[in-house]
Amino acid sequence: MSTLSSQILETWRIHQRITLLFLENVPEEGFKATLSQRGGRDVARQMAHVHNVRVVRLTSFSKKIGNPVKEFAADYSPTKTELLEAFRQTGEVMEKYIEKCIENDGVVPNFQRGVVPMIGYYISHEDHHRGHALLTMKQCGVKLPDALKMSIWEWNKI
Repeated sequence: MSTLSSQILETWRIHQRITLLFLENVPEEGFKATLSQRGGRDVARQMAHVHNVRVVRLTSFSKKIGNPVKEFAADYSPTKTELLEAFRQTGEVMEKYIEKCIENDGVVPNFQRGVVPMIGYYISHEDHHRGHALLTMKQCGVKLPDALKMSIWEWNKI
């Protein structure tokens, strides 16, 4: 594998570790936090949505490799344990999917611009929702560890 291919995979791995670090450090009450007055998503459902977007991309591939992924119902607020398990699984399957796309000269089925823009899309989407979740928890008075708030930006360390 080329140096560039290794860097592409490492980019996904770093992002995945940050996502897991985030989930591990959110206190249980943080997953219930919401700013919605009309039944919108709490933090757990926001993160379930992020997982489900991964699932849309990975369903067919995950069946081919014998590691089928499970989608959360749109109105379901999964537990911290369920979210961690789901993100660990889809993170691993996504890494294998990215590796397969790299081996296929960067071609991604149903994503015209290729593997690097696809990774950028997923990281952007997931970080948007993570930022939204962080802001929701902050505005709801949920205390998060200071180390978490800083470590999500320390890509050379994580």
